[in-house]
Amino acid sequence: MAKTRVHDLAKEYGMSSKEMLEHLADMKIPAKSASSTLEDAYVSIVRKKLKPILEARAAEIEAEKKAAAEKAAEEARIAAEQAEKERLEAERRREKERAEEERRRAAEEAARKKAEAERIAAEKKAAEEAEKNRVKDTAPKQAPSFSSLLDQIAQQEKVLARQAEEAAAAKAQAKGNGRRKKDDDRSSRGPKRSGSPAPRAGEPSAPVRDNGSDNSSDNGRRKGKRGRRGEDGGEDRYSRMAREAEAYNRSKVLEEARVAVEEASRESTGRRKKRKERRQKQAEQAAEQQRIEEAIANDQDISQLDTVKVPQGSTVAELAELLGVPANDIIKRLFLLGTPLTLTESMSDELIELVADDLGRDVKVMTKEEENSFTFYDDPKDLVPRAPVVTVMGHVDHGKTSLLDAIRHTGVAEGEAGGITQAIGASQVTINGRKITFIDTPGHATFTAMRARGAKVTDIVILIVAADDGVMPQTIESINHAKAAGVPIVVAVNKIDKPGANPDKVRQELTEYGIVPEEWGGQNMFVNISAKKKIGIDELLETVLLEADVLELKGNPGTFASGNVLEAKLDKGRGSVATVLVTRGTLHIGDALVAGMTYGRVRAMLDFKGRPVEEAGPSDAVEILGLQSVPNAGDEFRVFQDDREARDLADQRALKARIEEQNRVKHVTLENLFATMADADVKELNLIIKADVQGSIEALQDSLDKMDQSEVRINTIHAAVGAINETDVVLADASNAIIIGFGVRPDAKARNLAERDGVEIRCYDVIYKALEDLDAARIGMLKPTEVEVSTGMATVLDTFKVPKVGIAAGVRVEEGEIAATDSVRLVRDGIVVYNGSIASMRHYKDEAKSLRSGTEGGIGLENFQDIKPGDQIEAYRIDEVARTE
Repeated sequence: MAKTRVHDLAKEYGMSSKEMLEHLADMKIPAKSASSTLEDAYVSIVRKKLKPILEARAAEIEAEKKAAAEKAAEEARIAAEQAEKERLEAERRREKERAEEERRRAAEEAARKKAEAERIAAEKKAAEEAEKNRVKDTAPKQAPSFSSLLDQIAQQEKVLARQAEEAAAAKAQAKGNGRRKKDDDRSSRGPKRSGSPAPRAGEPSAPVRDNGSDNSSDNGRRKGKRGRRGEDGGEDRYSRMAREAEAYNRSKVLEEARVAVEEASRESTGRRKKRKERRQKQAEQAAEQQRIEEAIANDQDISQLDTVKVPQGSTVAELAELLGVPANDIIKRLFLLGTPLTLTESMSDELIELVADDLGRDVKVMTKEEENSFTFYDDPKDLVPRAPVVTVMGHVDHGKTSLLDAIRHTGVAEGEAGGITQAIGASQVTINGRKITFIDTPGHATFTAMRARGAKVTDIVILIVAADDGVMPQTIESINHAKAAGVPIVVAVNKIDKPGANPDKVRQELTEYGIVPEEWGGQNMFVNISAKKKIGIDELLETVLLEADVLELKGNPGTFASGNVLEAKLDKGRGSVATVLVTRGTLHIGDALVAGMTYGRVRAMLDFKGRPVEEAGPSDAVEILGLQSVPNAGDEFRVFQDDREARDLADQRALKARIEEQNRVKHVTLENLFATMADADVKELNLIIKADVQGSIEALQDSLDKMDQSEVRINTIHAAVGAINETDVVLADASNAIIIGFGVRPDAKARNLAERDGVEIRCYDVIYKALEDLDAARIGMLKPTEVEVSTGMATVLDTFKVPKVGIAAGVRVEEGEIAATDSVRLVRDGIVVYNGSIASMRHYKDEAKSLRSGTEGGIGLENFQDIKPGDQIEAYRIDEVARTE
């Protein structure tokens, strides 16, 4: 008979689960949580009791709806009236503004016309005044063309200077001509009258002139001189004053023009600088806008754009380059912090954060895992409900695969070696029109790493525990992985149909690890099932859906796809095949994606039943073909719009991985030579691992790392997916390694080459058998264990002096037989005072090889003389025993 959950009953009555639980408590009906189920009899009672409440609530809801409708209509009417009123008011305001604008424009136009008329009149008047007062220009009428006003001014100054020089030269020449003419006149006039000599004989004497005529003649000569000076070369006073005034006016005009040009040049320079700053600011704003648009296109969080991502262990030079600051600034701050470093030295995470904080920069230190991961930001309005991703975890042979077989009606366990799941598988089922994606993680202890990876990509964990076996080590590990990932746990108690099954005991054991059932007041749902007989399967699936409803799982299907690689392998006919879980976006055929260090374009997609599909949305697990190489299980993948971007990112990651691999190799130097010689005693076991899937390699490597390697170092020099080929045999021959094949076999050429070179190849189908053989090989290479075997014990009776030996002890053997080759300890009052070897042994006067129990003799100790009567001598030897651990 079907049962009804409290959660569903509350939904039927439109109330919360808490209110329904209160009503059930009032009716004395047992129910502890929302997931509790009620019998039909209780459901009938509840419906009968709650019928009035339901009718009252329906009437109340109807009244509320009617009141809400009336209120909405009234609000709509008021809003319409208010909108009409505002529209009319705005129209009146716009009319008024238009009238004011017209009046203002008319006034401005009248003022402009009046100002224009006044300006024209003033310019005309100024032109007439300037023409009246203008000094005639003596400069040449035709001047050469100039590149700028400053060049014209400079050229005009040169013309004025040249004219001044020519005027000065002309004046000097005129002055010189005047002097020469004066001298000529003076010489032509002869001596003065007062001193003139008497006339020669036969010559007539000079006529005698009166004073008046003589004075008039002199005045005429002086007047003629002045007239000639003005006519010949000298310029008069007024011409000189006019020329100087003209030169002064030209100099003043040129100086004013030069000052105006310099001022205009300064203003032009300031405007250019402002325009340049404005262009730079606009370019910065455009770059910032482009960066924001690219971040939105890549679904990144805009608030994290200014955060600088710094790889863990970055050097000083790398940090300076990422922050865009000089390296000296970082070195100075490190010196002040008391941690001086060079450019090539790595910085700790705390130092990086301290230096960045002092520089005022926001940084985030990225681990190697975070560097290869992607961060996205989704707008809440783009999110839609998605199917839950469920991981089935638990101990080996507790029924995980059988449970999935019962759910999806397949035969997974029948085709697996030893009945153990060897790789992560994914499937999807539809229950009540809703999908659930299942991930089946292996249950063997060696698959801890794979199980941890499964817990990281899941939403809900089904922890399966056998009712007849209880909590086992792998069960505890599964709980720890789920808690570390913050994933809710639903416990499925399996095999309840077997004799000796005790589900309550399982519940009690799980409480010790923080897994408490809801019926006991805890947070975890428990369901009793039987995978073989298909008991409780529907109830388990309903519990998973109820847990998913509580989690409110959502995803964004309308963007590029991203997710995780669940498993990857190399198929002979199809190439690289990867099983991926889409956690965000929608994956289509033809998308270019990057997964770890590999890239490719999706050529085909298959669902868990092998059927081709065209797309895969959030929470869908599909198998894809088209990658260039085999990715690692657990790698995060992302779709890119361009193949070039995907290829470049994959190449960068591969190059970085190769560089890190090369840097891990330590070469011998003078500093580590002694340590290298000391490590020469440590034996090594080199391995080459080839497997069918990447997860098996990780599981085997994880188990090898847990082995004791203090005396024998296990080195995995090469690990890859695919069959064993000739290249692997050549590498094993060169490095003296053993080839381990897990789920793969060598081809004919590799087998023949291995037989010829003596390379050992071991192939396995079940992983613990490989571990047993490796452990046996490791034990065989260990140094034998040294075991101390007690041979005898003697008591010192007295001491005596022996030549060339010193003090010897006279002893009586109490137990066993003491040989001369044994090591001995001298014990005094329970304290060992000597530990060494025997120097001599005698039986009376004869040399002895051994002393048996009950006999007396003499024993001398090597380099020790402090022997006293009553001391105990314990003899022993060290035997080497082969290691059997």
